[in-house]
Amino acid sequence: MSIHSGALVLFSGGQDSATCLAWALARYPKVETIGFDYRQRHAIELEVRPALLNEMRALSPEWDGKLGEDHLIDMGLISAISDTALTRDVAITMQDNGLPNTFVPGRNLLFMMVAATVAYRRGLDVLVGGMCETDFSGYPDCRDDTMKALQVALNLGMATRLKVETPLMWLDKADTWRLAQEVGGPALVELIRTGTHTCYLGERGQLHDWGHGCGHCPACELRARGYRQFMQQ
Repeated sequence: MSIHSGALVLFSGGQDSATCLAWALARYPKVETIGFDYRQRHAIELEVRPALLNEMRALSPEWDGKLGEDHLIDMGLISAISDTALTRDVAITMQDNGLPNTFVPGRNLLFMMVAATVAYRRGLDVLVGGMCETDFSGYPDCRDDTMKALQVALNLGMATRLKVETPLMWLDKADTWRLAQEVGGPALVELIRTGTHTCYLGERGQLHDWGHGCGHCPACELRARGYRQFMQQ
């Protein structure tokens, strides 16, 4: 039995956040979701969110009873102050600092700060995010140390005892597919495969064996490789 009042899940509409949502629904008595419109190039992820939430409810009466309000927050500020391949129509490349230009500086920090504010108002004491340090592009705001430091800062600054959970932190993409299978069985795996969106370019189009996407951007390649490894095991 959870000792926490409830969780707020950062839910983008992608594979990782959908897996995190299922993970939270299996653990906490009350779960709400939060998404962010930061004028992302792959804004299609925002369009798939409502249907995904409905289908998650349909997978389990227990989940349906736990899943509460969804919050969609306007974070256009991020696009206004950043210049990245996720907020501009430019080619995806590596930068001189060793990070891909898909890195949006401050994005996850701002997301977690806003999520903490919403959680405070809603009486929720766990934040769940899909940050991962195993299969990722080197984003510094996805690191475990960053999330731990952020938890300390949020609790100091808000006089709270919020817990930041990152269930995918040490999983590769094959493990993430496997976690979905463990938590929700084949039905959840299929929903994530067909219903989520991860492609950086926002291409929905063709349904591949691993899901929708362009098949060539880093997000698609990572997702496809992980799915095929998962299927082989």
